[in-house]
Amino acid sequence: MSDRCTIQDIFNQFYPSYELSHKLSAVQRKTAYSIMNCKTGAFGVNISVCEECSTVTIHHNSCRNRYCPMCQEFPKEKWVDARKEDVLDAPYFHVVFTVPEELNPVIYNNQKPIRVISRVFRGKYLMELKQLWTDQKLEFHGTSQKYQNHYAFKELLDICYGKEWSPYCKKTFQGAQAVIQYLGKYTHRIAVSNHRIIHMDEKSVTFAVKDYNNAGQWKELTVSGEEFIRRFLMHVPPKRFVRIRHYGMLSNKNKLKKLTLCRNLLGCKKYISRLKSLDAAAMIKLIYQVDVCKCNACGGHLVPASAEYACGRRSDGPMRC
Repeated sequence: MSDRCTIQDIFNQFYPSYELSHKLSAVQRKTAYSIMNCKTGAFGVNISVCEECSTVTIHHNSCRNRYCPMCQEFPKEKWVDARKEDVLDAPYFHVVFTVPEELNPVIYNNQKPIRVISRVFRGKYLMELKQLWTDQKLEFHGTSQKYQNHYAFKELLDICYGKEWSPYCKKTFQGAQAVIQYLGKYTHRIAVSNHRIIHMDEKSVTFAVKDYNNAGQWKELTVSGEEFIRRFLMHVPPKRFVRIRHYGMLSNKNKLKKLTLCRNLLGCKKYISRLKSLDAAAMIKLIYQVDVCKCNACGGHLVPASAEYACGRRSDGPMRC
C-alpha cells in the first residue's frame, strides 16, 4: 500500500470493523460518515461548463463537518476575518491552565457536565466536581469505575488539590490582530491533520506526534488502525457542546454598541472585513490564489450549469461559480 494516505483512507479501511465492536455516540458516527464520504460525490456535486470549449467540470461537495481534516482551512479563514472586527487596539493576554492527568478518565466519561465547569480554576473546579459526584450526576466506565467508591473518589480529589494546576498568563506582543490569527489555529484544529500521517498498512497507522517529555521533539508513533480511530473520535465533543464562548462586551447583547463606544474612547479604527462581501469563489481566489472558475482545459471561464445534492434534488437555476 502506498505510504501517502489521508485520514479519509484510514477511516475507510478501519472504521467499519471498529464500529462493530465499539459503542459510539451519534455525533461520532456522523463524523466518521462525513470523513469517509467527503468530496466523493455523496454530498452532491456542482457542475460547470466552460464558455470557450464547453468542457464540463464536476466539483464534488465537501461534507463541511467540523472535525473533517479536509474542510477546516476555509472556515478558519472566514472565522479569523470576522473576529478581527471584534478586537481593539489594546493589550491582550493569553491565559491557559492545565488539569491534572488523574482527572482524564472522569472528564472523558462525563464531557457534558465537566466541560461546563472547566472555565474556573482549581478550588471551584474540584468543589463543583465533588458536588456532581454527590448528586450522582457522574458516570464511571472502564478504569474510572473505582471512583464510584466514596473513599477512592476522595483520594482522587486529594491528589488533585495537592497538585499545581500551572496557570499560564502572558501578554501578546504582536498586536490584537495576531491574537485572533493565533486563536484561529486552535478553534478550527482537528485531532490529527493529513500532513502528520506517515504510513498505513493492513493493520496499523504511523503518524507524527510531539513528545513533550523530550523538549517537544517530533517522533513517529505506530498504533493499530482501530486504536487510531478510537483516539481520533475521542476528540469529537458531545452534541451541542459550545467550543467558544464570548463574555463581557463581546457577548451578543449590545455587542456592536459596546465595541463602538470602546473604539471611540481608545481612538482606534474598526477592521474592515476583506471576505464578508465576497462569494465562495472570490474568497478562494483571494486566500489561496486559486481560480476555481478557470477551465483546466483551455483557461476559459467556467459558468454554473447545475447542482445535485445528496438528497437527490437538482437545481438548474443560476449558481455563483
